Amino acid sequence: MPELERLRAGHAPAVLAFELANRAYFAASVSDRGDDYFDRFAERYDALLAEQEAGVCAFHVLVAEDGSVLGRFNLVDIEDGTAELGYRVAQHVTGRGVATATVRELCRLAASRHGLRTLWAATAHANTASQKVLTKAGFTRDGPADPADIGGKPGSWYRLDLVPRQ
Repeated sequence: MPELERLRAGHAPAVLAFELANRAYFAASVSDRGDDYFDRFAERYDALLAEQEAGVCAFHVLVAEDGSVLGRFNLVDIEDGTAELGYRVAQHVTGRGVATATVRELCRLAASRHGLRTLWAATAHANTASQKVLTKAGFTRDGPADPADIGGKPGSWYRLDLVPRQ
């Protein structure tokens, strides 16, 4: 059974393998990370761990029983009870409810572990799979997203109130 784990240094080889194996698949719906990302992966990975240690972000990986990474699920820009949710799953597990179940789990952790009240997520209009995941996880469309926020593509912001608005 896959487990959602907080990102740690030991995940680096599996995360890199995940990103490389799914690079073309991801580039079809979000902007490609570019060659520089892979050339400087170790440096960038260490920076992520530092951001996490500082409490600015909370990075997670969904790890299969064999140790491979099936997905990345992140809370970024944690501030004043809010954060942005970002995620990507391996192509070979899409359409099986993996993203929806893991987004729901991360939403529970966002409230219980990080004390967050509101999560935001942006997705391109063309990324209907991501829209379905967000909707099934309880997010509602909350307005247009700046194309700069989602790789230059038109899209929308989605919002989930983890604690009812007062």
